[in-house]
Amino acid sequence: MSLRRQCVRAPLVFAAYFLALACFVAVPPSFAAEGVPEYRLGPGDSLRVTVFGHDDLSGTFEIDGGGNISLPLIGTVTAGGLNLRELERAIVDALKPDYLKNPRVNIQVTNYRPFYILGEVKSPGSYPYVSGMTVVNAVALAGGYTYRAKKNHVLITRANDPERRREKVPTTMVVLPGDIIRVEERFF
Repeated sequence: MSLRRQCVRAPLVFAAYFLALACFVAVPPSFAAEGVPEYRLGPGDSLRVTVFGHDDLSGTFEIDGGGNISLPLIGTVTAGGLNLRELERAIVDALKPDYLKNPRVNIQVTNYRPFYILGEVKSPGSYPYVSGMTVVNAVALAGGYTYRAKKNHVLITRANDPERRREKVPTTMVVLPGDIIRVEERFF
């Protein structure tokens, strides 16, 4: 192939590659949210709370075992079981109107609580959560499957499920912080 043809063809190949990559990365929000429960805060989560214009009220705080955080000026605020927007509203309500006239609050999770993987994996235990992780990624962190493992599905107990039900899910399911994953043993 001539050099001229290669120079003309290369940009087309790169364009096709990036178009294909964009199709995989740009998942529609309705599809991405399907079957994944909304993240609820819990003990062990570390939060960066920013009260705009008030550095003395801002900082990094960890949710304690009772599901609370202790903030300057307003004291203890219940965070366990809330999503980020609900916690922001609770802090704004606690600051307004006694302490600040029009508080603006932003919260970011700086460190999620770990997830747990048990059963037929090489290194069961707790592992740090990474956003967007699937069951397959969790199994890889745990050293992979043992030779006795069922590889087509796992049992998962969601941390934010008050009934603590075990659900049979495919290995493509998204893992959330605090989840307990059990890889079952196959019998054949």
